[in-house]
Amino acid sequence: MRIDVLTLFPEMFESPLNHSILKLAKEAGVVDIVLTNIRDSSKDKHKKVDDRPYGGGPGMVMMCQPVFDCFEQVEKLSPDKPRVILLTPQGKPFTQKLATELAGEKRLILIAGHYEGFDERIRTGLNAEQISIGDYVLSGGELAAMVIIDAVVRLLPGALGDGESAEDETFSETASGGSTSLTAGGLEYPQYTRPETFRGLTVPEILLSGHHGEIEKWRRQQSLERTRQSRPDLLKDKQK
Repeated sequence: MRIDVLTLFPEMFESPLNHSILKLAKEAGVVDIVLTNIRDSSKDKHKKVDDRPYGGGPGMVMMCQPVFDCFEQVEKLSPDKPRVILLTPQGKPFTQKLATELAGEKRLILIAGHYEGFDERIRTGLNAEQISIGDYVLSGGELAAMVIIDAVVRLLPGALGDGESAEDETFSETASGGSTSLTAGGLEYPQYTRPETFRGLTVPEILLSGHHGEIEKWRRQQSLERTRQSRPDLLKDKQK
């Protein structure tokens, strides 16, 4: 997969993209992530990329010209047709289901906004879909782009060392669209590792029993109870 990111602050991505799973995925050739500075496409002598909104109002709005020119330049860098995404609070919620859908694409172009948002003609003219990572305000779309990149790349074949680990997690779904057998569409069950006892706290005996059927049953129960306590809305969604 190729992921292009159009941003005013490419340096913000340097650390996240060069550590942990993203770094390993890049080194393995699983994904190619390319950063392009929108400001480099500005025709203004001061490299201006924003202006005051028509009709008045607070803040500044990202202008069409730099974004359009930057996009058209980047689009030509690969023959694969991209799925174009604007990171904006007006977008549809980013979910694990959507991450799985995006992981099936050959190419993504993520456009990170700043200021008060994009000139609306950027969305319509580039035929871009809008995605939001939550109902809160960020300083820009860069952090949202990082979240999407991380969630999508870890789903790509070869990105994780354990081929099953991407599925056996909270919110994960199987390729057929069903929930995994362990999480049942809810929050992940409690996890433990060595030592068996730490400061008086012990690992549940069932996990030491070796009875895999009973362990799976216990994990299902724990997942359900944890979901009821922390995210009952997930159970409501599942019943719809």
